[in-house]
Amino acid sequence: MIEDVSSRGLIGVAAIAAGLLGMAVVQSNRASTAAGEMGAHVHMMGADAGEGATARPTTTVKPLSCEKLPNVPGHSITTALVEFPPNAYTPRHRHPGSVTAFVIKGALRSQMEGGPAVTYSQGQTWFEAPGAIHSFAENASATEPAELLAIFVAEDDCGPLTIPLPN
Repeated sequence: MIEDVSSRGLIGVAAIAAGLLGMAVVQSNRASTAAGEMGAHVHMMGADAGEGATARPTTTVKPLSCEKLPNVPGHSITTALVEFPPNAYTPRHRHPGSVTAFVIKGALRSQMEGGPAVTYSQGQTWFEAPGAIHSFAENASATEPAELLAIFVAEDDCGPLTIPLPN
């Protein structure tokens, strides 16, 4: 059954579609979006990335789309593919809008502030309310890659969707 997308239905759409982890600053290039393509990849540094041999791999965010929501004035929905190489880590952050994450491949550990760390496997989702603090996200495997689809519902700029926070 297809539901009419209202502000109430939008939450369900975002939860079903899945979006994330606010794991990076996703910026939309409106000119390339009009041409049917999104801008460059965005890399999010791990908490200890860049510290020599102990550095953890970066997370790559590939923007897929950004569309204004005509039934929710002033808001857009952005989708992104988030790739976690083996052992990748995303440090503490938050998002200005709502985020739903859907694990496409592998397993990811994630923790929202005040809650337990949870491991999500392929096909599982989690939700982040606007402004909620995401303590961390990481690939649960040191040998296999993982991926998730992130759906962001935020104000209309399709700009920075992740705000890094100090640990």
